[in-house]
Order: sequence, then structure tokens, then C-alpha cells
Amino acid sequence: MNIEGLIGDLALILVLGAISTIIFRKLKQPIVLGYIVAGFLVGPHFTYFPTIHNEDNIEFWAQIGIIVLLFSLGLEFSFKKLMNVGGSAIVTALIIVSGMMGLGVMVGHALDFSNINCLFLGGMLSMSSTTIIIKAFNDLNMNHRRFVPHVLAVLICEDLFAVVMMVLLSSIALNNSVEGSELLMSIAKLVFFLVIWFTVGVYLIPSFFKYAHRLINDEILLVVAMGMCFFMAVFSVYSGFSMALGAFVMGSILAGTCEAEHIEHLVKPVKDLFGAVFFISVGMMVDTSIIVQYASTIATLSVVVVVGMIVFGTFGMLATGQSLKIAIESGFSLTQIGEFAFIIASLGLSLGVLEPSLYPIVVAVSVITTFFTPYFIKFAEPVYNWLIKRLPHKLLLLLERYTKQETTSVSVEKRIWKAVLGRYTWRILLYSTLIIAIVLISNNYLLPFMDNLVGEAWGDVVSAGVTLSVMAPFLLALSIPTTKRSEWEALEKKSGSRSTMPLVALSIVRLIIAFGLVSWYLSHVFTFTAGVTIAFGLIFLIVIFLSKKVRRRMHDMEKRFIRNLNERELRRSGRGNDAALVSDLHVAYIRVGYSCPFVGERLRDSDLRKKYGVNVVNIQRGAKRFPIPTGDMRIFPGDLLGIIGTDEQIQKLLPIMEDAPGSEIAGEDIEMKLMPIEVRENSVLAGKTSASLRLRDEYQALLVAIKRGEDEYIKPDGNETFMPHDTLWVVGNETKLAALCK
Repeated sequence: MNIEGLIGDLALILVLGAISTIIFRKLKQPIVLGYIVAGFLVGPHFTYFPTIHNEDNIEFWAQIGIIVLLFSLGLEFSFKKLMNVGGSAIVTALIIVSGMMGLGVMVGHALDFSNINCLFLGGMLSMSSTTIIIKAFNDLNMNHRRFVPHVLAVLICEDLFAVVMMVLLSSIALNNSVEGSELLMSIAKLVFFLVIWFTVGVYLIPSFFKYAHRLINDEILLVVAMGMCFFMAVFSVYSGFSMALGAFVMGSILAGTCEAEHIEHLVKPVKDLFGAVFFISVGMMVDTSIIVQYASTIATLSVVVVVGMIVFGTFGMLATGQSLKIAIESGFSLTQIGEFAFIIASLGLSLGVLEPSLYPIVVAVSVITTFFTPYFIKFAEPVYNWLIKRLPHKLLLLLERYTKQETTSVSVEKRIWKAVLGRYTWRILLYSTLIIAIVLISNNYLLPFMDNLVGEAWGDVVSAGVTLSVMAPFLLALSIPTTKRSEWEALEKKSGSRSTMPLVALSIVRLIIAFGLVSWYLSHVFTFTAGVTIAFGLIFLIVIFLSKKVRRRMHDMEKRFIRNLNERELRRSGRGNDAALVSDLHVAYIRVGYSCPFVGERLRDSDLRKKYGVNVVNIQRGAKRFPIPTGDMRIFPGDLLGIIGTDEQIQKLLPIMEDAPGSEIAGEDIEMKLMPIEVRENSVLAGKTSASLRLRDEYQALLVAIKRGEDEYIKPDGNETFMPHDTLWVVGNETKLAALCK
């Protein structure tokens, strides 16, 4: 490797990239276009400017850029967000992606592209640019508009579909055909590995951060995060998938942890640097002679992207019950292609199946559609107003009635069935996948090892015994019903016993699946008859005899998994806090935004207690921590406030305090806890008051409530005398408060 040439190439592209982006920012255009222009200027197709020495060096850094970009997109994606946006965003994204994919394939055939090039073209045209749209919303100051959350939700789903599409396109390209069986196997393999990766990752990684947070600073956290990213990227290749998929998966796993914002903040400079190199490498592929030659093709594809995204985006939003105005505004916001088009094109080139001339064509289409994106977003409302005046009145009434029908609350019975089916589906998928993984590991590693160690006969028996022991908890979790008694009773009360028959059928289906998995494994080790017989007896024993103990253990494991999956949101809102609750009080941690109305005010002047009913029990400012702050302390941007209040109070305060998402930087863990202290007969607390104890000054603690009797809660005023058998609910450092528990 020519080190001087490598450094020289990097210096050239970064300096020119910086100059181009400054110019484009001055012109109020997306800086991505600046990178592409810079790449064109230093590329081999522009001879009036110094050209880089070695394109392979830049390609190497660009591949790292793809990995970091996908990792960053994964950090912004999270299953918590996906569950929050619900099925409407998934359906809308599916309509857009499938519609644009089909349209792209049709146009590709009309332009005489080969079958595989048509598929890649459809994939490139089906993905809107998250980066460009968010930038446009910020520039146009539209983040507060009602349609924006719907667009962002669709983009989240499109990112997930794009990663899946890359895997499928790779499989199709390598096999040079689109066979149904191979495609289904590819999808099944992808689902299998995704479930395994997410299950292991979500179960272990948040726990790792929880136990190691005291040892991790910014430097270590960046190294850990990037190490996990590249490890999963390499492991993904080892498993038969792309590096980009592994990076996205690891980002998605980390997105649910309490360190997600912190990691996102630390990784951002790395993403910006390598992302710039990637987009500059895209610009280097631009060939003006090809653009001139294929000008009509570029114009055609640009029109297809704009019209197709508007039509499918608007229809998708309408189909999921959104109003006509939201649907049109959303459809007009999606009228461009961006980073995923380049990534899919790079994938096609690396696999050797994409026509080289198609790359600069797609880049040109992206530049054109990106340039007009802000204008289309602003044009949406006039188009809506124009349509309202010209559409038939009956059609408008029909759309309004459909919107109201879709957005009104569903019946209790439908809600119950939605919850039950969701619970059954994810448990069947999760536990079946884990059982299959155990079987594969046993057959490939444990069985040959035991056969060599103790002989084939005993090796089979020992291997089967160990494998079935490991499988037993998951078999139980797969076999037993998960319907809650309240759900069963509600269905019976609503529609009689007939409504519960499907629940019985679902339980039988789960037993059949468990029985089939065990029979499949044992038939491989022993004979088919022996496998079926042992499987029947094993399922019977597990369900009858091991139910209570193992069921409790599996419930704890599921609870930990769900908590880890939602840890980021739970920590932010305070829900699920381990601290004991007093009248729904709990501690939440809120990052102060730069536009927060309380910035610069003293705590007593902000009047948070009077306006919102909450108390500030801790302020963390950088590395400094101020437990139980006085009323004279001021609130500054970036402060991490420990707030105690009810769910409703905290949820009301969150959008006001955190109104600047870019200001969120996670801080270190705060050792503040809401805990009960019992006043015993001989306790030092008996006969004292919070004022006489000087709780704030001596113990850095705040008295929240005094429980007297069974259900009487007294709001403390500083002069209330503590009586024996009172329970004091105090917020503070557990170590400092230990002296009061004596």
C-alpha cells in the first residue's frame, strides 16, 4: 500500500468535500449533493482537476462508510419505535416499497435492462432518503407539523425493508435466478439469524452496560460500540449475509439501551467522516458522457420516482386510515432516492451483476429528486387545497367516513384478540427459533464430540439428554397457554364460550409445534418411532410436572428481555423503574433541551412543583452531580435532571424539557433511589421532623411522603413529626440513607 498516495487522496477528497459542502450549505442545499459534486471533481471522468491516485483506497474507506452509516441508521431505528408506530406505518411502507419495486422493474424492462438489473433498479427506486427528508423538514421548520411523525415512521420501516431487500438481492444475484424455494430459504435463514442475534444481543448487551457503566467513559464507550459494530459485521458475513446487515442489526440492538443517545453522539463524527468519503466515492462514479447519453432515461426515472412515490405514498397513508391532507403531505415528502440507492448500487457492482452505466444514472436521478424535494414538500398543501375544491363531494365524504372508522378506538374484543395473537406469534417465533438453534448446535458439535468420547450408542443418549435438558424451559414456554385470565373472562362475557374456542385451538397448535420440534430432533438421533414416542412423553412431563417452577423462571427471563428491549424509553420516562412506587411516583431522568423555557432560571423560579407537581431530586452537569439541589441552582442546557412524579406529570413535562432532540447526550448513571424507611420504636427518626433532621443538607435526600396506617399518605411540610410505624418515602443516595434505617 502506498501510504503517501493514500494520505494524499484522503487529503484531496476531504478538503474539496469541505469546500463543496460549505458552498452548498450557503446555497441552502443538502450537503450530500456537495459531497457528490466533490467526488465528481476528483473522479476519473473530470480531467480539469487533480485526480486521486488509487480508487481502490477510496473504495476501502467507502465500504467502512457504508458499515458506519448502516450502524448509525440502526441506532436511530429501534423496535420500541417500530411498536409505537404500529401496523399503519408498516403497511404504508410495504405498499410504497412493493409498488415502487414493481414499477421500477416494469420501467427497467421498457428501457431494455436485463432481469437482474431491473430488480436492482426497482430496489434503488423504492427507498426514500431518511437523511434528505429530515434535513428538509429542519430547513423548512416543519418538524411540528402533524404529518411529520407519520413520514418518519414510514422511513423507519423502509430502512428495515431495505436491509432485508439487500439480503434477498444478494441471494438472487449469486444464484443468478429467482427460484421460489431458494427465495423462501433465504428469507427463513434471514429470520432465523435475526431472531437469534436480537435475542442474544437484547438479553446480554443492556445487562453488560448496566453492570459496567462505572468503568466506561466516552473513549471506552466509543471503542466498545464500534467493536461491536465491526464484530457483528464480520459475523454476518460468516453467517452468509452482508456486512451492512450485521452493522444495522448491532445498531438496532444498541438503540434500545440506555446508552443509545450517548453512543449516537460519540459515533456521529465517525459517521460524518466515513459517510463523507462514501458519498464522495459515489460522486466519483458520475460520468457526464453517460449522463448526456442517457439523459432521456434519467428524466424518465426521475419522473417515475416523483410520481410513483406521491401515488403510492398517498395511497398507503389513505389505506391505513390517515386523512387526505396527511396522506398528500406525506406522499409529497417522499419524492426522492438517496443513500440506500447508492448502497444497493454498490452492492450490485461488488457482486458483478449491475451494469456499470446504471450507477451514474441512479446518482443523477438522486441529485435531481433531492434538489426538488423541498419544493415538493411545500407544494403539497396547495395541491391538497386544489383537490378539495375539485374532487366529488361524495368521494370526500367516503374518505372522511373511512378515516374516522379506521382511527376510532377498536372494540374491547378486538383489542384483546390483537394482544393475544401478538403474544402467541412472537413467542412461537422466538422459542421455535431458539429450539432450532439448540438442535443445530447439538447436531453439529455436541453429538460428534460425545460419539468420539464415549462411543456412538452412549454418545447419542448423553447428547440427547443434554440437549433435551437445555430445550426443556423453551419447550415449556412454547407449550403452555399465555392467555391471561382477565382476557379469557372478558371474551367469555362478551361473546360466550364460542369466542374462547380459538384460544384452545391456538394452544393446541403450540403443543403440536413443540411436539414436532422434539420429534424432528430425536428422529435424527434415534429412529422415527423412538423419536415420536419420547417426544410425546417428554412434552407431557414438561407441561404437567415442571410447569410451575420453570414457568416462573421463564416469566422472569421474558420480563428481563422486554425490559432490556425497552430500556431506553423506560429510563427516559421512568416507567418500569425498580424503585418502589408511592401513589404512582417514580424517578425519571430528563435531558434539558436548548430551547427549554426554564433554561437559565433558578429551580424555585421555574416553579416546576406548582405547575407540574414534580420535584427535582438530582442534577447532573457534565461530570458533576448535585443530589437534592437547592432552589438557587439554575437549569442549563444539557443538564440531566432526576425528576420524581407520576406517569402523567412526567409525560406532560417530557416534551417541554426535551424539545431539542439534538441536545440529548446520555450521562452517567445516577445513584438516586426512591426508597421506604420504616420508623421503629427505638429509631433515631421517632419524634423528629425533616427540618430537624436536616435531610437535604446532612443526607442529600428529599422526603416525598409519609405513610401512616394502611393507606394514609401525608404530604410533608418540614414540620410533621415522625411517629413509630410510619413509613417515610425518601429520594436520595442509598448509601447515605443507610444511617437512617438503623
